[in-house]
Amino acid sequence: MADVSRLPWAITDHWDWQVHAACRGMNSELFFHPDGERDPSRSERVAAAARICASCPVREPCRDWAHRVAEPYGVWGGESEQERRESLARLRRG
Repeated sequence: MADVSRLPWAITDHWDWQVHAACRGMNSELFFHPDGERDPSRSERVAAAARICASCPVREPCRDWAHRVAEPYGVWGGESEQERRESLARLRRG
């Protein structure tokens, strides 16, 4: 029998949580900044996205995924790009 222990796991194991996301089917522009976006527009967009994330049933797996892959763009699990960078830096410092 072939050794399958080194094969990657099913992709659905990574993404099943997305089916239940509050943002599913929404315009992704709310969660990802357009080129050249600056405050106050950026802060308002991030706050609107975070409000959607606040009541999302899969907020934690979403944020965990973004941390695990060091996602550089967008609002994931209620965290902006800057908040995620700061959170990951705190975790690295211990």
